Amino acid sequence: MRVLAALSGGVDSAVAAARALDAGYDVVGVHMALSRTRDPFRTGSRGCCSIEDASDAARAADVLGIPFYVWDLSERFEQTVVADFLAEYAAGRTPNPCVRCNEHVKFATLLDRALALGFDAVCTGHYARLVGEGPGRELHRAADLAKDQSYVLAVTPPVRLARAIFPLGDAPSKADVRAEAAARGLGVSTKPDSYDICFVADGDTGGFLRRRLGARPGEIRDTSGAVVGTHDGAYQFTVGQRRGLRLGRPAPDGRPRYVLDVQPVTNTVVVGPAEALDVTGLEGTGAVWHAPAREDWFDCAVQVRAHGAAVPARARATDGGAGVDVVLAEPLRGVATGQSAVLYDGTRVLAQATVGATRR
Repeated sequence: MRVLAALSGGVDSAVAAARALDAGYDVVGVHMALSRTRDPFRTGSRGCCSIEDASDAARAADVLGIPFYVWDLSERFEQTVVADFLAEYAAGRTPNPCVRCNEHVKFATLLDRALALGFDAVCTGHYARLVGEGPGRELHRAADLAKDQSYVLAVTPPVRLARAIFPLGDAPSKADVRAEAAARGLGVSTKPDSYDICFVADGDTGGFLRRRLGARPGEIRDTSGAVVGTHDGAYQFTVGQRRGLRLGRPAPDGRPRYVLDVQPVTNTVVVGPAEALDVTGLEGTGAVWHAPAREDWFDCAVQVRAHGAAVPARARATDGGAGVDVVLAEPLRGVATGQSAVLYDGTRVLAQATVGATRR
């Protein structure tokens, strides 16, 4: 079987490609250049888009003895992931760019190109497990729950996962993966993990949004409607945020205040007490089902953040499976529209949807 291995320049993708070779696959490596302005060194890019990363990927391919190519997907990345990121924040929502990257780039553009070139599957360094064969394969959490990436992969439809290989799904820990990389002579064995948003080079998301969306001064109000501060753009705030509010008037009770709502039409940010963030249910749109879409209520667990815990809930499909309605067993704090909600049955992913509304 011919496999195209995505090599980011990090340790995970390198070991994944090595394991694919061990499995007897005919492996070719490719590095996806996603940034239009790649910094020379990773310390300036914080993600997986620097020239240094491309060089590390090439060296890993050389050690493994596989062909290697670099694909410039920066235009596709800008048009989908970055454009969605800006549009969602401008609309008062909180997007997850890693989810969109997996949806539009890694398992759409990359896979489509791979299939067009005659490859049978793509291999990545994601920490997740696939159980079964063909379009009916089940997506499960990784053995190492601390590194599990099933949350960001859940947006990928089963028909695409049928063409994916995740060799690190059963890895006991990241330490084991690093040790394996060192034993194989891969120089990336001690390379730090990527973190934050790869296309925000300095880690200043607010500054990135201001540069791309421009200053839009507005008011910060409390739940009574009183003006308690000002801002340079409502898009810089997300539900649940506490830091950086710069409020001119303290709360009457002296307690901290949090962002409760972002209203793009009036360019207003609403703040209030922590308990006002408690959500009892949510409605998701654009649902991707990894199990049969059920319109009757069923028990599950729901996760709304990449590194958050899954909480007990009941859910059902709506709009003929295009949506999902979720009732939480206990209130969940600070859920924002635009976030990805993933439903689980134990380790198995049942469905994914984008939070379109919440109930308090």
